[in-house]
Amino acid sequence: MTQQLLPQGFRAAGLHCGVKANHDIFDLSLFVSDGPASTAGVFTQNKVCGAPVKVCRQRVPRGTTRAVVINSGNSNACTGDRGIEDAKWMTAEVAALIGCEADDVLVCSTGVIGRFLPKEALASGFPRVVAQLSPDSQSFLNAARGIMTTDTVPKQATREVQINGRPVRVSGTAKGAAMIGPNMATMLCVIMTDATLSPADCDEMLRHAVNRSFNCISVEGHTSTSDSAILLANGRANAGFPTGDARAILQGAIDAVAMDLAMAIIRDAEGADHFVTIDVVGTRTRDEAFKIAKEIADSALVKTAITGADPNWGRIISAAGYAGVEFREEDMSLWINEIPIYKDGAPITCDLKALSQSIRTNRDVSVRLVFTLGEASVRYWTSDLTAEYVRLNADYTT
Repeated sequence: MTQQLLPQGFRAAGLHCGVKANHDIFDLSLFVSDGPASTAGVFTQNKVCGAPVKVCRQRVPRGTTRAVVINSGNSNACTGDRGIEDAKWMTAEVAALIGCEADDVLVCSTGVIGRFLPKEALASGFPRVVAQLSPDSQSFLNAARGIMTTDTVPKQATREVQINGRPVRVSGTAKGAAMIGPNMATMLCVIMTDATLSPADCDEMLRHAVNRSFNCISVEGHTSTSDSAILLANGRANAGFPTGDARAILQGAIDAVAMDLAMAIIRDAEGADHFVTIDVVGTRTRDEAFKIAKEIADSALVKTAITGADPNWGRIISAAGYAGVEFREEDMSLWINEIPIYKDGAPITCDLKALSQSIRTNRDVSVRLVFTLGEASVRYWTSDLTAEYVRLNADYTT
C-alpha cells in the first residue's frame, strides 16, 4: 500500500476500545488539528439520520474546529434524545482531553442502527486514542482502519500541489462498502488540508467535490442514516488564501482525493465482482446526465446482468428511458467495454459472445451512453450485484 501522509498540523490515531467484540478490529478513530481549522460538512439527505449527523449539522461551517472523533460498530442512529446526548458526550470527552471547547469537536458513528452507544467502552478508549495521536503515516492508517465496518481494506488518498509557491497537501480517508446510494452513501469521509480557507470556502469546495465523487457512486441505491463528509483546513502551509488559478488547483486536489476515495468504496463493494464506470455524454444539462446515470447504476437488472457477464444491453437502454429525461430513441447510442452495440436508436451487429467474455474476464466494465442533445456529461461509478452481497446483508445482524 502506498504510504499516505497527513497535511501539516494534523495528527491521527485509531485503536480497538470495545465497541466491536473482536479485539483485533479497530473501532475508534481521532483526527486532530493542532490549531483551529475552518470546517464544512455534507451529510445524508435521508430524513432518518444518526445523532452525530444532527450534532455536526449544528456545528458547521465554523472556523474553530479542532477534532473529529469517529466510532465504528454502532451508528448511534434512531436512538432518540439519548443518542443526541451520547453524541455530545463523545465530543465533550475528547475536547477535555485535547484542550478545546466541545463545540469544536465533530463526531461521526457508523455501524448497526438502533442500538445505544456502549459508553463504557468508548470512555476507556478516549484517553488511549489521544495518547496515540501522531502525524506519522502509520497513525493515519490506524485511524483509517478504525472507521471501517464491512470494508475489507482501509481507504486513503493524498495529493500535494503548489499554492502561491508553497507546498500544500490534501489528505483524506473514507469508509464504505454497502448501503451505498447517492446523497451520499453509507460512508464517512474526513478530508484534511493545510491550505488556508474560510468556512465558506470549505463549504463551497467540499460540495463541489462531493457532487463529483460521493454523490456519483452507488452499490444498491440505499441512502444511509450516517453519511458524513467533512473538510478541515488549518492553514499550516502558510500559503495564503488561494484565488484564481491557485484556487482552481486546490479545488482539483480536493476533487481528486474525494474521487479516489469514492472509487475505492466501489472497488470494495460488498460481494462485488465488477467495478463499473458509467459515462453519460451529450445531454442538455448535467442534471439530465446524472439522472440517467443514476437509474442505470441503481438498476438491479443491469447490475445482475453484469454479474453474469450477460450483454443484455436493453436493460441499460430501458433504464435511461425511465430516468425522467426527455429524448428520442434516435438521440442515443451505447458502448459497453468500448464495443458499439446500439447506434442512433437501433442495434449494431456485434459479437455478443466476445462482449460477454470481455465482461467475464475483466473486473472493470465501462458503459458509455452518448446523446445528441447537448454538451453536458457525468461520470458515475457502481458495482455489480452478486449472490455474495445478498448473503452478507441477509446475515448482517443475526
